[in-house]
Amino acid sequence: MDLDHLAVVMPAYNEAEGLPEFLRELHAALSPLAGRLDLVVVDDRSTDATVPVLRELAADLPGLTVIEAEANRGHGPTALAAYRAGLAFEPDLIVHVDGDGQFHGIDLARAVRAAVTTRADVVHGIRRGREDPWFRRVLTGVVGVVVGFAAGRRVPDVNTPLRVYLPGPLAELLALVPDDALVPHVHFSLAEARRGFRVRYLEVASLPRRGSNPTGTMWGVDRPPLLPPKRLRRFARDAAVELWRVSLRPRAAG
Repeated sequence: MDLDHLAVVMPAYNEAEGLPEFLRELHAALSPLAGRLDLVVVDDRSTDATVPVLRELAADLPGLTVIEAEANRGHGPTALAAYRAGLAFEPDLIVHVDGDGQFHGIDLARAVRAAVTTRADVVHGIRRGREDPWFRRVLTGVVGVVVGFAAGRRVPDVNTPLRVYLPGPLAELLALVPDDALVPHVHFSLAEARRGFRVRYLEVASLPRRGSNPTGTMWGVDRPPLLPPKRLRRFARDAAVELWRVSLRPRAAG
């Protein structure tokens, strides 16, 4: 592979249990693919031991950089901060993946190889075998239909967090969304279709969240809920408003 420098960027929040194992797996899977591998984790002011655990890990895991956000801002803004931090390293390719470890390292390696061999602007990892609650699946399906209609074509797994970008197209996308965007990957997916980006889709396995808590702490619950948590309902409402304001209303289409 003709790849000198690869950067993996990752937002993280309260992932002290599963993140070290995931980062080691990523390093083992990706380091053979490039002369230099950087792993950039942006912590969204975790309330557990994520940052101390990562700083200890950085002592013996080459290329790991830990960035602690100044304030808790949520997943979307933290993902955008991670992208920008990765661009500052000036790599040949940038891989984004969430810190909950819901992918195999070998699938990230497959996505990187696909990006190199197809010369795509972006490769999306299309998740298969997801075990999300019914309301998450419904929400994802509705968003997919809306974005597909606006884009003029179907966009599978419109909000997938596993993406491999060339730096130039990524910088173009980052300029289109506000720093506090709640759903940057939805905006990205729509903009990629509208702007004629070379997008490749690769099926990957979706795994349970690593660590002892299968739901994490994002939605304010400690076990899989039967109905949408209040925090998720509020997020969906705010994200819908943002999606219309930034990407869907007619004057946003350019």
